[in-house]
Formats: sequence, C-alpha cells, structure tokens
Amino acid sequence: MRREPHLKLADVLAELDMSRAAFYRMRARGQAPRCIRLPNGQLRFRRTDLDQWLHEHEEAPAC
Repeated sequence: MRREPHLKLADVLAELDMSRAAFYRMRARGQAPRCIRLPNGQLRFRRTDLDQWLHEHEEAPAC
C-alpha cells in the first residue's frame, strides 16, 4: 500500500503564496488547513487535507 506524501510548511506557503507569519496568525484563529505536528515541532500537511481546505474556501461564481 502506497502512503500519501506529506507536504512541508514551505511547500504549503509557496502554494498559497502566503508568509509564515500570516499562516501562523491564521492557524492561531483556527482557520488554517489541518496539519500534523511532528515530535520535533515541524508541521506536515496531507495533500488531501490541503485540497479539501481549499475546496471549502472556494467562493461561488459572481452572477
């Protein structure tokens, strides 16, 4: 069984075009994508969780 790769914080920040400070502010408000905190304190993100989070934040097309 193949395991889903985990994204590093730098990968997520680059994809979202967001600064680390802005991401941590969003995370403190409980608005960031779901993540995994490793024992060394680093964060990892499942691709499916990030894609789901992006999908949940899509806006409806303007009419």
